[in-house]
Amino acid sequence: MDEKQVIEYVRNKLPDDVTITAVAEFFKVFGDATRAKIMSCLAVRDLFVNEIAEIVGMSVSAVSHQLRVLRSAKLVKASKLGKEVKYCLDDNHVMQIIESGITHINEE
Repeated sequence: MDEKQVIEYVRNKLPDDVTITAVAEFFKVFGDATRAKIMSCLAVRDLFVNEIAEIVGMSVSAVSHQLRVLRSAKLVKASKLGKEVKYCLDDNHVMQIIESGITHINEE
């Protein structure tokens, strides 16, 4: 392939701009250490808000705010148990993203 063919080939393989923007926005959610810590907690087990707050050393309201961000990004989901809400990772893909990030960071 000549240079023009390579450029056109790669250009045709790229996702559309809407998808690229959505992916960038999705990864911005991972760009916050507090949210990453909350997701790491939920990777271990499902937890109530007060349990997450105790583990990460934050107020319940601060954790609730971060959980709203994570829910809107479809990274965590909630289930109501009586008056309390229990949180878990939305699906196995979230766990895979976390594990891939940890693996990448720990590579030598």
